[in-house]
Amino acid sequence: MNKIIGRAHEIEMLDRCYNSHRAEFVVISGRRRIGKTYLINALYGEQFAFSYVGGHNLSIRQQLRKFALALSSFSHQEVQAFSDWFEAFEALQTYLSKLPHKEGKRKLVFLDEMPWIDNKTSDFVAALEYFWNSWGALQDDLMFIASGSATSWLNDKLTENKGGLHARITKQIVLTPFTLKETEQYLDFIGADWDRYQIIQAYMVLGGIPFYLSLIDSQLSMAQNIDQLFFSPSAQMQLEFDELYYALFSGAERYISVVKALAEKRNGLTRSELMEQTHLPNPTLGRLLKNLEKSNFITCYQQMGHTMRNNIYRLTDLYTLFYFHFIENNHTNDSAWWTHNMLTPKVMAWQGFSFELVCLLHLDEIKKALGISGISTSAFCWRAENAQIDLVIDRADRLVNLCEMKFSTELYAIEKNYADKIRERVAIFREKTKCKKGIQTTFVTTYGVANGKHSAVAQSQITMDDLFV
Repeated sequence: MNKIIGRAHEIEMLDRCYNSHRAEFVVISGRRRIGKTYLINALYGEQFAFSYVGGHNLSIRQQLRKFALALSSFSHQEVQAFSDWFEAFEALQTYLSKLPHKEGKRKLVFLDEMPWIDNKTSDFVAALEYFWNSWGALQDDLMFIASGSATSWLNDKLTENKGGLHARITKQIVLTPFTLKETEQYLDFIGADWDRYQIIQAYMVLGGIPFYLSLIDSQLSMAQNIDQLFFSPSAQMQLEFDELYYALFSGAERYISVVKALAEKRNGLTRSELMEQTHLPNPTLGRLLKNLEKSNFITCYQQMGHTMRNNIYRLTDLYTLFYFHFIENNHTNDSAWWTHNMLTPKVMAWQGFSFELVCLLHLDEIKKALGISGISTSAFCWRAENAQIDLVIDRADRLVNLCEMKFSTELYAIEKNYADKIRERVAIFREKTKCKKGIQTTFVTTYGVANGKHSAVAQSQITMDDLFV
């Protein structure tokens, strides 16, 4: 088995499916480059009864021909190209039926990049429905795994199917980016001897996406890697943005308009504000937001004390944010641009913004550091006319944590004017929300808060080490 970093929960779910005594239809989704194919191949690569990878932009005829070639390879018999998908699945059923039943062993079928198989005029989904309902669902030794990056297709055609596959999916697994802990484990595995400050900087750029991390040269520093991946003449990540969005989403331009609007607004936008920015009609925007959220590009945060219509959408895909800040309009010929500019005000401001997002993506680790993992909590954002709090943790033990996130190269020193600003913000928050609970200001920083005359305003502290737990 290949080395697998993290994914313990996903592996546990797959093991339960493999060891069940019923037919299993498993759907694995997640954004491009997240490691779906790697995970399945690492776990089951030598055990497939059949597998097929859909080809991007292939015609129906080409897909069917490739499917027939795959079936020939697994069955060790010559298979002629099929005229339609009903014929293809009938041949797959015949082949699988002839395989001997082995106690404790599954007949594993893996169809990867399934959204690419389904052309607009294809009968693929109808044939899949018939295959599963008429035969597959009755085979207690069959485990059918469907995967793909186009989350919207998987949701519409499989998990939320209103036709023949309605309620037929037995397990849905969504792969998310690595946490900081998993990123550290991966970097250690490839021999990158970086401290946690550098790892967080890399995370701000690459966002815990396994494939992006696999491009890192362990012999180079973090800054040198960023230059090599994005700014060198042969930069591997130079074309990634278009390839990512156009492979994932039909009508990618509209999705890009949404994430671009969010990238320009540090505090996030409500749906009505996004409609104004993008000029997209409400139903269309709603569908785009749903698909972006399910693909882990954006996150919707409820505002404390507000209705759902005032929810805040924030761009939480760190790579996309980095792209809009430093790649989209950067026409430099400097192959070491990042090394030469990493201490500029623009980069430092972006790091402060990105660190806030890193913290929001590690809410469980923050709760653990506060000792409240076992306490029921709700996480909110909050904003008023002249005040904003990016993370509010409302606790069942009648306390509320108002979190400040600060990225610093050293202990963070709190000056008098900032301490006064924090106290004023707490007062505004209590007044506007009518909060009757105790309020605790919590600072999440890289190295902690420096002891000083005004440090008492930080009533609890979390450092970057706590985010790696």
